[in-house]
Amino acid sequence: MEGDDSSVEKGLLLVNREEASANTTPLLVFSTFIIVSASFTFGVAAAYTADTMSSIMSDLDLSLAQFSLFGSLSTFGGMIGAIFSAKAAAVFGNKMTLLLADIFCIAGWLAIASAKNIIWLDTGRLFVGIGNGLISYVVPVFVAEITPKHVRGAFTFSNQLLQNCGIATAYYFGNYLSWRNLALLGIFPCVIQVTGLFFIPESPRWLAKKGRDKEVEAALQRLRGKKYNVGRESREIKVSVEVSKQNANIGFRSLFQKRYARQLTIGIGLMLLQQFSGVAGTSGYGSTLFALGGFPTRIGMTVLSLIVVPKSFMGLILVDRWGRRPLLMTSALGLCLSCITLAIAFGVKDIPDIQQITPIFTFIGIVSFTMMFAVGMGALPWIIMSEIFPMDIKVLAGSLVTIANWFTGFIANYLVNFMLVWSPTGTFLISALVCGGTIVFTWCMVPETRGLTLEEVQLSFAII
Repeated sequence: MEGDDSSVEKGLLLVNREEASANTTPLLVFSTFIIVSASFTFGVAAAYTADTMSSIMSDLDLSLAQFSLFGSLSTFGGMIGAIFSAKAAAVFGNKMTLLLADIFCIAGWLAIASAKNIIWLDTGRLFVGIGNGLISYVVPVFVAEITPKHVRGAFTFSNQLLQNCGIATAYYFGNYLSWRNLALLGIFPCVIQVTGLFFIPESPRWLAKKGRDKEVEAALQRLRGKKYNVGRESREIKVSVEVSKQNANIGFRSLFQKRYARQLTIGIGLMLLQQFSGVAGTSGYGSTLFALGGFPTRIGMTVLSLIVVPKSFMGLILVDRWGRRPLLMTSALGLCLSCITLAIAFGVKDIPDIQQITPIFTFIGIVSFTMMFAVGMGALPWIIMSEIFPMDIKVLAGSLVTIANWFTGFIANYLVNFMLVWSPTGTFLISALVCGGTIVFTWCMVPETRGLTLEEVQLSFAII
């Protein structure tokens, strides 16, 4: 049966593969902006602990272990949200799932801003995490499903751009605002998204899966422009959905069939490598690292806030020019060198003759890590995840991959403070090894998906 499905899919998708590029319409740009706008609060959550650690611990009388738990609860909540994200998107649609995520995020930020004790503080962080867990799967998948192939990488990368806008905002205003007022910044993009969701179309692929064929063509026509012939794209989507329906009752154990092994290995592997790359320390506890290296914290955090967004624009431009593989390997190489720089900085801190280089190397290491993560490693695992799974396993596989990301993120975020107490040098040497492994993993496993429709990506795996 699997062979028949594959041959049918190949035969239909190979017809008339030459196609004029679809227009990048104002509605497509607006829809993408609305979809990724909640990623801003994702970024604020990721960077919230970077400059608030000492003030929160002082105001609420928290120990290091209690604050580490607070910091990691966002990723633990993300794991909970990830469990339900793909299923919710499949049943209720991407728009309704994003609306649910916004409700969790707004409630969570309000709880943090008004917290009088650790219970409210942790509850708020958990709620924000659940909302971010829902966002993390739905946003890249939703954007990938509404954009034409020639701009899909750049538009999906805008998810990372908005995340970095949130990170930059938290870094900059964390120098001046109290931790309560900083929490309120995470609410505004959620309000924008809640309003904008009423004006954008649902994913054509989700509509096709629900049998709403007329709405599929109507949504595509709105997204591609009135003069664009959406007939061929509509047919490809419907064929893909029909093939996936033949495996509609696929179970969790079926994910581990040989035919899906490569996609699953790529998806989970990239998520594990991303979380263990060292981002938990540099993003979540940047001010702690600057202070540990003897570099002025306020200057360091201000510089980070100024560079992270421009570097995301570079990634957005390059992802559809260089391709996924070269950009991912370049990013991983830069992260590896940045971690080695930080390891050297902290390794020579107590050596009298050369200890003066520690503040300089600390600054260079953190800034270069932030730049290289923003260029590729931050967004590309999510972009690739949104592209490689076929419709019949997208819900289960997407959930599993997203859960893997958040679970490893929870471990990394909880342990990072304790590892820095153990050995900053050892911590970043381990991260350097992980980043080096990312280059090898990408070279051996990750395919190039630039310039292919989502249906053509599946065809490439079927041929392999």
